[in-house]
Amino acid sequence: MRISFHLDEQVNPAIARELRRRNIDVTTTVEANLRGQSDESQLACASREGRMLVTHDDDFLRLASVNKEHSGIAYCHQESRSLGEIITTLVLIHKVYDSEEMMGRVEYL
Repeated sequence: MRISFHLDEQVNPAIARELRRRNIDVTTTVEANLRGQSDESQLACASREGRMLVTHDDDFLRLASVNKEHSGIAYCHQESRSLGEIITTLVLIHKVYDSEEMMGRVEYL
């Protein structure tokens, strides 16, 4: 099954727009009414929906180290990559991997 993404609230919404332009299924924290929810709740919600979480928040790396029961995390340190680089990498992940391969994995962008 193809990967779908969930962008946490710190990720620029332009990324969601560009992924959608490429027909990639993506939700955002704001759209899912998760703003202000704990990181644990956001990761659990993304996982329930089978979505790989895209984040700049290194707290999710800590969560992933103690909980492998998630649909994958794509982590990019804030401002280490341009929007274009992030989009290109997420599109590549979407093309190369399927959702089962990303289970419990962290991809560093």
